[in-house]
Amino acid sequence: MPTSEDYKGQVPAWCPGCGNFNILSTVEEALVELGIEPWEVLMVSGIGQSGKLPHYTKCHTFNGLHGRTLPVATAAKLANHSLHVIAVAGDGDCYGEGGNHFLHTIRRNPNITLLVHDNQIYGLTKGQASPTTAQGTRTKIQPYGVLEEPLNPLALAISQDCSFVARGFAGDKAYLKELMKAAISHKGFALLDILQPCVTFNKINTFKWYRDRVYKLEEEYDPYNRLKAFERSLEWGDRIPNGIFYINERETLEEGIPTIQEEPLVRQKFSIEDVKHEIEKFY
Repeated sequence: MPTSEDYKGQVPAWCPGCGNFNILSTVEEALVELGIEPWEVLMVSGIGQSGKLPHYTKCHTFNGLHGRTLPVATAAKLANHSLHVIAVAGDGDCYGEGGNHFLHTIRRNPNITLLVHDNQIYGLTKGQASPTTAQGTRTKIQPYGVLEEPLNPLALAISQDCSFVARGFAGDKAYLKELMKAAISHKGFALLDILQPCVTFNKINTFKWYRDRVYKLEEEYDPYNRLKAFERSLEWGDRIPNGIFYINERETLEEGIPTIQEEPLVRQKFSIEDVKHEIEKFY
């Protein structure tokens, strides 16, 4: 059985008090409790403070371009669907630069997990507004306040029938771990949006601000009711629900590709004649 020590990577270089520390340790604990070995995991990230997380974890890693986390994660899953593929992104990285990939990954439904560090700001590039920054928020780049309404990633994902939609809070590690374990175990594309305070550049959405507002969805809440899930995803302000909002068990991208059903692509051996034969089918 794996231990948390098996997942220890480089020493993190985040700001002291950053919500990312709790996310990092929670990921490690969730994987250990699920009995998943480091060599069975691939973590893919883009650019941002969130994108550093794979470097601080001992497993297979791929650090790519800004906003391009999901295409790489999807390709890796198709090449070797025996891996547990975890995509790590920030709110700017995923919902801004990577917004188009986010939408189409929902459509394709690969069996991967997406962990979004949602601090409602661009942390690595020094504090400009991200797609989830509240309207009216003043930053160094938006001195008169953000003009646009913030993106609601949960409502967007549910509206597009994402197969698993959840939200957690970095300040509640115990509940976040349960949500992570559910997201990693889910068959299909699983979004876990994590409210992650940025202690340096976001002085509004602090740990205290969230603790005064977040609450868990009720035990009797039904995550299979899409209309109710969409309705609850719109709730934000004095009360912010956390939990599994929506589940839709549908065919994954890998299940629809016959050539990888019996064996992952990386373990298949092809000769030149095999390739020629496959090409000839199209002519």
